[in-house]
Amino acid sequence: MERRTFLKVIAGLSAMAIQSWRSSVGASQSQGMGKPPASGSQTRVFLAGINRGAPEEAMKSAVRAAAQAATDFSWLSKGDAVFIKPSLNSGNPYPATTSPIAIGAMVELLREKGARRVIVGDMSGIEHVKLSPKGVAGSSRRLMESCGMAQTVLAAVAEVHFFEEAGWGAFYEDVPAVGSHWKSGLMMPNILKEVEHIILMPRCGRHVLAGSTLGLKAAVGYWRTDTRLEYHRDASTFQEKTAEGNTVETLRKKQRLVLSAADKILTTYGPDKGNVFQPETGLVIASESVVAHDMVSLAWLLENRRNIPPSEKDWLNDPYNSQLIVNSANKYYVVSKLGGWGPAFASEKLTRNDINTIWDDRVLNRAYQVFGGMPKVILEAGNNAVPENLRNRLIEMVTLSA
Repeated sequence: MERRTFLKVIAGLSAMAIQSWRSSVGASQSQGMGKPPASGSQTRVFLAGINRGAPEEAMKSAVRAAAQAATDFSWLSKGDAVFIKPSLNSGNPYPATTSPIAIGAMVELLREKGARRVIVGDMSGIEHVKLSPKGVAGSSRRLMESCGMAQTVLAAVAEVHFFEEAGWGAFYEDVPAVGSHWKSGLMMPNILKEVEHIILMPRCGRHVLAGSTLGLKAAVGYWRTDTRLEYHRDASTFQEKTAEGNTVETLRKKQRLVLSAADKILTTYGPDKGNVFQPETGLVIASESVVAHDMVSLAWLLENRRNIPPSEKDWLNDPYNSQLIVNSANKYYVVSKLGGWGPAFASEKLTRNDINTIWDDRVLNRAYQVFGGMPKVILEAGNNAVPENLRNRLIEMVTLSA
């Protein structure tokens, strides 16, 4: 049964779902910051604008502008290998998955800067791909081909890599920061040992279990099935483990840049289907900090959700609004697929939280703690296509009031 079909079955339990939805709308379930987070350092995030309907070259130019504003590439020596981590949860086109045009532009830029080897890879979600000690069901390769990403990568003279194809043993244990909610180390793909640098290229969208799927959430694609099982089974700290999963040594030492093409936003449902909204001015968002990037990316998601009809945001079209659906989908769909019915019945409750502002998000709130404080975001234009009123609106949304 596909995820969307399963959710429709759950939604069919109308009396329970409506009651859950009413209670969730009436009062936020956010486990908020409690007290203001520790203040971190000033961190720059760059925006490059793209006019709606602009040609493909405009996206390429915006990606290059945002990337080169966010980093000087001094970390890249001639002959280095770079891994690009996209979001490939399904075979659906951008914005359900990362923009192929944006990835192609990044590959070309890295080549110009001296990269010897550029690799683009991921392992798709449990609905489509499952790796076990006995073998593999499904194919991330086929999904990357379906969404057009693989063709663009190969045309740009880069490699494609799919973690499940290397087998169960092609992973190593990496340890998150001290004090995390993870019981075990995270199983990360061996290919990351072969590269000097990592560039993360997520997309900006809603997520049926997490509320949003941005940069921090994209780390799930690295993890072997047993790590994903712990993540979903021990669901009371699902949001916190999302942030903590980005503190493993590999990512702290090698991740150089986080860049999202966001001229199209998946404003409902997610991660692979939903309402696609295309604002008059789209954005490319780039920063050396995944936390600062996600603050701006979440603000951009919320800003665009304001512009879709209220009917698109009811619990039928946007199931994250229902606590019943969120918990049931995690327990009886995701955990059962990852580990079987025993772990599913024993799994913890996944509690959603209303995300009306970026300050409501438990993932970001935990990220501020494990990454040394809340960044003071300095939001700058990477090209001349970002309207000043838009930049000011986002500055307001990512600045904590005194």
